[in-house]
Amino acid sequence: MGKAHFEVIDNVTLTSDLIKYGAASGLKLVVGEMETGDVRVEKVGGKSTVTRCFCRYPLKFIIPRKAGSVKTDSVWIYSLTYGGGIVSGDAISCGLYVGDGCTTVLTTQASTKVYKSLGSKCSEQLLEAEIGSEAILVVIPDPVTCFSTARYSQKQVFRVVSDSSLVLVDWITSGRHESGEIWDFDLYRSTNNIFLGDGQPLFLDTVLLEKGAIAPLAESMQTYRVIAMIVIFGTKLGHIQKRIQEDVKRMMSEQIQVSSNSFSHKKKPNSLYISPDKLSFIASCSSFGQKEVGLVVRIASRTTESVYSFLRGQLAGLEPLIGLPPYC
Repeated sequence: MGKAHFEVIDNVTLTSDLIKYGAASGLKLVVGEMETGDVRVEKVGGKSTVTRCFCRYPLKFIIPRKAGSVKTDSVWIYSLTYGGGIVSGDAISCGLYVGDGCTTVLTTQASTKVYKSLGSKCSEQLLEAEIGSEAILVVIPDPVTCFSTARYSQKQVFRVVSDSSLVLVDWITSGRHESGEIWDFDLYRSTNNIFLGDGQPLFLDTVLLEKGAIAPLAESMQTYRVIAMIVIFGTKLGHIQKRIQEDVKRMMSEQIQVSSNSFSHKKKPNSLYISPDKLSFIASCSSFGQKEVGLVVRIASRTTESVYSFLRGQLAGLEPLIGLPPYC
């Protein structure tokens, strides 16, 4: 097996011998294939520290020496691709290990652009993350934006223990509005799975948007231009879960009340039905796991800006843990 290209980010020392690297990191390498990226965060001198970082084309990691307050023990990882997007046929596979007691943020510098597909080629991304005891992983990317005819599939698998904590944001826009592309891609599939350490499934979810599967996608989505999902797991994040549940209940009650009042003035005072497209922002919450330790929030919105605003407000409580307010 030949040599692989490794990048040195900050003061992380890496080896370029693939066999030695695979044995040291525990990667499940297949002959003729290898990971596109792998990052390990572990405690060194009592601080969360990147102890191993590997990436190869088309994936690149940027890891600041310090993000946010010096009093906060966290590592920020910015994931990006050369060329600013995912090209037809790209296959990106990334592993992330967050050791016991560590805090890690995985984010992006901008939206993930998925370029037009060539024929039936599908671009793919896989993230496999392991979160240790008392560790926190926060995955807060900007949205995916699929160009016309794009075919894209992503899968994210998280392995946790009972006292791990996870925040996951997964969202997509309808496309390049300025180019007249509104839900004009061919395929978008996003799978997010969370497993306990013993392999027991805790959360299994797949979103599939496919052109012409049932009805024209743009027609099915009505006036909505963004869909999003937020998953929050862990007792350390109970205060954030509680706030989101309360705020979503209040926001939706206020929106329905306003829409109901507006609708009643249109000569249908006895109707209780409110068309979904009358609401500019829809959100719902549901709990999962034993003792409802997890929360999933689903959103449909007419604008990307309103989702950004929601994320900034609802995830602001993470700042003391990760050093910076998300999406600011």
